[in-house]
Amino acid sequence: MGRDTIADIITSIRIADMDKKGTIRIASTNITENIVKILLREGFIENVRKQRESNKNSWNKKNHEGLITESLPNGMFRVHLDNEDPILGYVSGRIRRSFILILPGDKVKIEVSRYDSTR
Repeated sequence: MGRDTIADIITSIRIADMDKKGTIRIASTNITENIVKILLREGFIENVRKQRESNKNSWNKKNHEGLITESLPNGMFRVHLDNEDPILGYVSGRIRRSFILILPGDKVKIEVSRYDSTR
């Protein structure tokens, strides 16, 4: 079954009103933008601000530099960060697709998850 976008938006607005919240966030698609324009024009909502997220995952990542100390199977590596913390790193994205060779002793820039600082 498909989702009922109109009902989802109206329910979100109703729940935010009951909880006395001033703002809600909804996914930005063509249909949701048109629904919001109608609700704004008819006076059901007061104002709208469209917010673009440049990098969705940047809020939960920390950037560090480190040194590859050990090469493990499946594109994984043991990395020592500048603050001497050992972590487990892996190759992803363009580096993995381009088959770029990474060897022990290479300096790398990595993103460390705030939820699991060992990876």
